[in-house]
Amino acid sequence: MADQYNTNEEKILKDSHTKEIDLINRDPKQINEDVVKVDFEDVIAEPDGTHSMDGVWKGSYTTFTVSKYWCYRVLSAIFGIPVALLWGFCFACISFCHIWAVMPCIKSYLIETHCLSRIYSLCIHTFCDPLFEALGKIFSSVRVALRKEV
Repeated sequence: MADQYNTNEEKILKDSHTKEIDLINRDPKQINEDVVKVDFEDVIAEPDGTHSMDGVWKGSYTTFTVSKYWCYRVLSAIFGIPVALLWGFCFACISFCHIWAVMPCIKSYLIETHCLSRIYSLCIHTFCDPLFEALGKIFSSVRVALRKEV
């Protein structure tokens, strides 16, 4: 029984640090759907009346598509892992600062402002409420009549 518990615990610990990645759908949340999805037709277009020769158009299409494909593959092969390391470090630093600096400051601020808001509320209810209540009673007997003279 203890061995089964240990293997399940090890499996849970392993699964929390390793995640299966989808090699088919590499943008499951579609964060780059509108930004970097650039095809030939999105960049180069010839309006009616201004057309190049069909061979030039087909060659341009092939050149654009193949060069974009291979340039991206070469750049990602060279810089993909180092840039991923930098972004991982950057987001780790942001997470660290948020967890260990930002949230404690915000919580401290909320605690302190809660105390100040009670003092402010007490002052308003003590001094302003009676003043405005008295002013309301003074002006409650005032009657205004509007007349239109022609």
